[in-house]
Amino acid sequence: MQADEHWDLEIKPKSGLLELNLSELWRYKDLVTLFVRRDFVAAYKQTIFGHLWHFLNPLFSTIIFTVVFHRIANISTDGLPPVLFYMCGNICWGYFAKCLNSSSNTFVSNANIFGKVYFPRLVVPLSNVISALISFGIQLLMFFGFMAYFLFQGANVQPNSLIFLVPVILFIMATIGLGTGIIISSLTTKYRDLSVFIGFGVSLLMYATPVIYPTSSLSPEMQKYLLINPIAPLIEAFRYAFLGQGLVDLGWLAYSAGVAVFLFLVGIILFNRVEKTFMDTV
Repeated sequence: MQADEHWDLEIKPKSGLLELNLSELWRYKDLVTLFVRRDFVAAYKQTIFGHLWHFLNPLFSTIIFTVVFHRIANISTDGLPPVLFYMCGNICWGYFAKCLNSSSNTFVSNANIFGKVYFPRLVVPLSNVISALISFGIQLLMFFGFMAYFLFQGANVQPNSLIFLVPVILFIMATIGLGTGIIISSLTTKYRDLSVFIGFGVSLLMYATPVIYPTSSLSPEMQKYLLINPIAPLIEAFRYAFLGQGLVDLGWLAYSAGVAVFLFLVGIILFNRVEKTFMDTV
């Protein structure tokens, strides 16, 4: 090799388990955009209703929740219109669930691409979170339409200044979903059972989150157990921001943020470790 030979890009193995090269991720921003577009376009490709499913999924879930949990089970909605109560919790939970589910399949679902060309592997889970955010934004517009209707009807709905905290709430929620997802993705390369578990595990976790019932309907002792779930304070704060009903505690929100940071750091450590050898086991 000539001494004056110059390389535009030199790919080196990562030196540390906590290494997170943000500048490299930024250089691949066009690839992130491509993956986001791929995920968004392919989500409902070759379906009759196409992207209308972004609206139909939360709408059908809201109708079922209203009939089963409000009409039949007579579960309280804190004096809020049941449609708004369930739709608010449903779209917020759906965003977290999509971040977690899509990120948890990073290595297994993209093994063919990873084995052929180099790019920062974190591009894939990051693009999953962004595409989930786009879907969430579409559903939020539908929720605003229903909220405007009930406000016009004089319902006891009180949007407040906590709305300005919603981006922070969503960021914490995305970080928890991303961190947990890449932990599971890293372990799935060796333990395929986790890919089966995550499917029904997320569904079960929803019942340990105040999506179909308000935290206020529980006893003070049970509320403490419920809020151990880091998503619970975020759902409650999100609902309070738009509807004016819910449990908001900055201490519990700080707890959720702490859990998010911890899960993300653990996820990065496992991700960087598995990234070097996963092609031998996947």
